[in-house]
Amino acid sequence: MPRILLFALVLCGVCSPVSAQEWARKMFNGTNHDFGTVARASQTDFVFELQNIYKEKIHIAGVRTSCGCVTPTITKPTLDTWEKGGIRAKFNTHSFLGLRTATITVTIDKPYYAEVQLSIRGIIRGDVVFDPGIVNFDSVDFGEQAKRNVDVSYAGRSDWKIVDILSANTNLVVTPVETRRNNGRVAYELQVQLKPETPAGYFNDEMILITNDRRSEQIPIRVEGLVESPITVSPAALSLGTLEPGQTVTKNIVVRSKKPFRITNVNCEDDCFEFVPTDEFKPLHLVPVKFTAANTPGKISEEIEIETDLGNGTAGKILATATVRDESE
Repeated sequence: MPRILLFALVLCGVCSPVSAQEWARKMFNGTNHDFGTVARASQTDFVFELQNIYKEKIHIAGVRTSCGCVTPTITKPTLDTWEKGGIRAKFNTHSFLGLRTATITVTIDKPYYAEVQLSIRGIIRGDVVFDPGIVNFDSVDFGEQAKRNVDVSYAGRSDWKIVDILSANTNLVVTPVETRRNNGRVAYELQVQLKPETPAGYFNDEMILITNDRRSEQIPIRVEGLVESPITVSPAALSLGTLEPGQTVTKNIVVRSKKPFRITNVNCEDDCFEFVPTDEFKPLHLVPVKFTAANTPGKISEEIEIETDLGNGTAGKILATATVRDESE
């Protein structure tokens, strides 16, 4: 049965009250999350993702939680068909300790009323504290050698140690430097370095501190940031309009950088495109894009790649679209 027909059954009263809620639950890709064991003051949250798989527009009226240890928020209250949203659950590690569980109730009021329960579980350690609670690189220029520090404080065993640090992000170099060890208190400074060759774009990863504490060996900490591309290409999408077969149109692409550069090449798989880049060394370039419509009617969608002499041959991309009219119409 197609999912888009489910609402009709609900309206007709065919479904029971329990199954009537199922249409809303089906939009979520999961309704349970375990944070595991985290440090006090760590910035810990999780997004329950959902997608509107129905024809009707969905409206999330509100969220509530059974425990103050979790603060839920709605990322997007109204979702059109196939649009995605989420319910963000923030674990309040500053104010709570120990094993914590919570149920988040999501209330949907349009097109029909329904409630979905999301379950949260986690253990907040009181003997390990992060300051700050996240490794946040904010915005970093491509090629910049950025570094951030996090203080890790422990109270308990005098022989407690960080024995390893794991991360799936190979662009991070982490060095734990012990700064204190006396009277059952241990402190480290985590020196986290972002490699200059880190690709442009947003990253949101996790580092795992491996300790010699057998009761709870692993302690996660989030790492996020944005590596800014050394060049910007505008417009984001180049619309060439509707053309007759054989008709030619020329438009410009603007390529910018903070420092002067050269455009070394412009690539496109479609031979209908022609480019005339200059060999000038400057911070702003206008690249003429000449498109000649072929005799085959239909829509054209091609990616244009602009290569430069910045960094390791940094390139920018833009999508060009056009429609070739059918002469028989």
